Amino acid sequence: MFHKKSAFARRLPDLVTEELAAALMSKTNYEFKELFEVIHAKLKARNAASAGEEMLRLRAYEKLQNLVSSGMVKKDAKKYKGIPKVLATLETFPPKTPAPASAVATK
Repeated sequence: MFHKKSAFARRLPDLVTEELAAALMSKTNYEFKELFEVIHAKLKARNAASAGEEMLRLRAYEKLQNLVSSGMVKKDAKKYKGIPKVLATLETFPPKTPAPASAVATK
């Protein structure tokens, strides 16, 4: 007999959450529209805005509300402000750094 897990395994944040956290680490208060413009531009620059803009807007809003409910972001009326110390605890993907020139094999 085997036991069935009742919860999902913890996964790393996706790119939308990563960009939300990065934008909210600043000391700026954002309305959602401004915040979405910032993360949409960053995702386009990373070539990661593959879904339609409206779908991406919905995903970003849902993830923002998850950050608010988990206490990582404060919401005051229509303004959102990240709590940097708490957001820093969010597990993120390792930074993408190019390999050093000495590590690149030459023929």
